[in-house]
Amino acid sequence: MAASILDGNKIASEIKAEVATEVKAMAAAGTRPSLAVILAGHNPASEIYVRGKVKSSEEVGIYSEQLTPPDTISTEELLEMVIKLNQRDEIDGILVQLPLPSQVDSKKILMAVDPAKDVDGFHPVNVGFLSTQRPGLVPCTPAGILEILRRSNVPIAGQQAVVVGRSDIVGKPTAMLLINGNATVTVCHSKTRELPGVCRRADILVAAIGRAGMVTRDFVKPGATVIDVGMNKVTDRAEFDRLFAGNARREETFRSKGSTLVGDVHPEVAEVAGKLTPVPGGVGPLTIAMLMANTVRAAKLRRGSRVPAFAGERS
Repeated sequence: MAASILDGNKIASEIKAEVATEVKAMAAAGTRPSLAVILAGHNPASEIYVRGKVKSSEEVGIYSEQLTPPDTISTEELLEMVIKLNQRDEIDGILVQLPLPSQVDSKKILMAVDPAKDVDGFHPVNVGFLSTQRPGLVPCTPAGILEILRRSNVPIAGQQAVVVGRSDIVGKPTAMLLINGNATVTVCHSKTRELPGVCRRADILVAAIGRAGMVTRDFVKPGATVIDVGMNKVTDRAEFDRLFAGNARREETFRSKGSTLVGDVHPEVAEVAGKLTPVPGGVGPLTIAMLMANTVRAAKLRRGSRVPAFAGERS
C-alpha cells in the first residue's frame, strides 16, 4: 500500500493562520512583531528566498524591513549594520541571508546577532537553550519537521528515530528536538557503517544529507514515517532515469525545463513507508512558516509575555 503523503503546504497554512491571529492580538495590545532581513549582494536564489520571507511577513501582519548592502560590503560594515539592528528596540527578529559575499566572515556576523533576535536559531546561545530545554529560538526547518510530525499525529515519545545528516542547521537540532520529545535517536553521517541497516530500525526516518534519492526502499522499515529534507536539482538524464523512469508527469517537466527537483529519498520509498513528505511541498513550506512563528516568539520572549507553544516546547 502506498504511503500517505504529509502535505507541508496545508500544515504551513495552518501555522501561518495561527501566527496571524497572534500578531493581530499583539498589535491590538500595542506591539507589532517586526523582522529585519539583510540580503548582501545579488544571489538569485537568496533573492527568491528573501522575497518569500517578506511576502509571508506581509500575509501574517509582521512588519518587515529589508536591508540590501552591495556585494562589496566588508565584514566591519556588515557588523556595524547588525549592531545597529540589535540596538533598535522595535526590531524583534534579525535574519542574515546566507551565503554572504566571499570576503565577509559569516561566522563573525552570525555571532554578532543578538540571541534574543536570532530568528534563525543558529546562535550558540540558542543552541544551548535547545539542548538544555530552556525557552529560546529553534532553527526553522527542524522546528517545522516537529510540527509536521505532531500535526500528522505521528507519535514521537518512545519511538526509534534516525536522522541522516549532522549539519548544525538541520541534522543536529532535529535530533535534539526528537530527544526532547522522548524519542530514542541515532544520528548518521558519511562515516556510519551499515547505513541501510541502521535506517531500517527507524520508526521515524529524517533524511537531510543533500544527495538526490540516496535513501532507497532498503533503508526503510515498512510503515515508517519518512521526512525528506533534501532539495536537489537533477539535470543528468541517467540520474533522472534512476529516479523517475516511467513517471510521465516528471518526464514532461524534465523535457521542458531540463531539470526536476528531488529530495534525498528515492520515489520508490512511497511503496514501503507509512507516511512520507513530498518534494517539493513537504518540509520546504514549513521553514518560512516557522520563521514567522519565531519572529512572534522573539517579540514575546523579549517583552516577557506568554510564549506561544511553537518550536518544540509541547511535550
